[in-house]
Amino acid sequence: MNIDMTQGPAMKSMLRFALPMIAGNLLQQCYNIADTLIVGRVLGPDALAAVGSSFTLMTFLTSILLGLCMGSGTLFSMRFGDGDERGLKGGICASFVLILILTIVLNALAFLLLDKIQMYLQVPDEVWLEMRSYLIVILGGIFATFLYNYFASLLRAIGNSVVPLMFLGVSALLNIALDLWFVIGFRWGVAGAAAATVTAQYISGLGIALYCLIRVPCLRFKKSDFYIRPGCMREITNFSLLTCVQQSVMNLGILMVQGVVNNFGPTVMAAFAAAVKIDAFAYMPVQDFGNAFSTYIAQNYGARKEARIRAGLRGAVMAALIFCITVSALVCIFARPLMLLFVDATETAIVAEGVRYLRIEGVFYCGIGCLFLLYGLYRALGKPGMSVVLTIFSLGTRVILAYALSAVPTVGVVGIWWSVPIGWFLADLAGLAYYARKQNVLLHWQ
Repeated sequence: MNIDMTQGPAMKSMLRFALPMIAGNLLQQCYNIADTLIVGRVLGPDALAAVGSSFTLMTFLTSILLGLCMGSGTLFSMRFGDGDERGLKGGICASFVLILILTIVLNALAFLLLDKIQMYLQVPDEVWLEMRSYLIVILGGIFATFLYNYFASLLRAIGNSVVPLMFLGVSALLNIALDLWFVIGFRWGVAGAAAATVTAQYISGLGIALYCLIRVPCLRFKKSDFYIRPGCMREITNFSLLTCVQQSVMNLGILMVQGVVNNFGPTVMAAFAAAVKIDAFAYMPVQDFGNAFSTYIAQNYGARKEARIRAGLRGAVMAALIFCITVSALVCIFARPLMLLFVDATETAIVAEGVRYLRIEGVFYCGIGCLFLLYGLYRALGKPGMSVVLTIFSLGTRVILAYALSAVPTVGVVGIWWSVPIGWFLADLAGLAYYARKQNVLLHWQ
């Protein structure tokens, strides 16, 4: 079912499109949550620390591909909004070739530099052996990640967020079943958890690719469509690479913070590994809503409907604030029970540190909610460079403060936790100030 968001009530269109995306990405979080929960309960704190550090690295690598696909998807939405089928098909061909080549290069580099990771992330020796075993397997799923995210972005650009959810749902359930089978049944350890995830990823990636090629009429190509115009490739490269930079810089900053966390030893590493999963799960819906909002804005920008853009902007801000305040309250109240899902109650130091992290971050989810809307807005209005600037501003502040505050003996690891919301709010102020000054220019068509 494709949704044309240039027609009908603004909020109804956004929510109809956003809800399957939210459900789908919450299921996607189940990939790593299942690994973390089963590994933490069955294999112990060191294995939990290994999988948690691997998750941060894989999130960075995945963010590169996700950024490329999201950038292309924004341009697809514009072409769909203005009814340019030829431009849409040309963009699809150009972006697929570009992102496929970059995926192959990224995968090769990841394997070649595998043994440099311990030094870069400052992983303790007692954790590295298991982390390396996990990474060797999980890196084999990068191509599957490309397939799923590329075709999911394509479908979402034309208003279909239901089909990606269906493939992801099957894959997530399979991942959990395989986790139990490989880790507990076969006793394959952390490598078993990685194998379960990779198997599930390939099923969702190959499945959604075949669906698009067989079942989506506007994606059926004639021989004449397989021509990549230089101008089209430049446009795709601009949107894709800038969004890729934004996503990868965001997660590179998190990866750098992981290096600071690792200096505090396995206990803090394990607490961070569990707490960051809860954190990501909590604000994932507003991140997905920001992406749905971006598609809505892009379609209406392509159709040159300024009134709908402004109406959608007002409604999106209100919806995001209501959601973030609700989730903040829930995470702060249930921080300890949430940590106990991942860590045995006897691991009191790990639980206590995780609860402290969640109660600091959880209070300030409105900051990250506003930032996701700003990222989506500037990407949709053809200004992906501004999203990059905001990301660098937010993450730069976070990394600098994490290193500086954690080095103060009386502050320690708490300084890392506080650096995150400070970075969010400073970037929000910069993004809102830019919009206040430039909104008439941003909504001007040549």
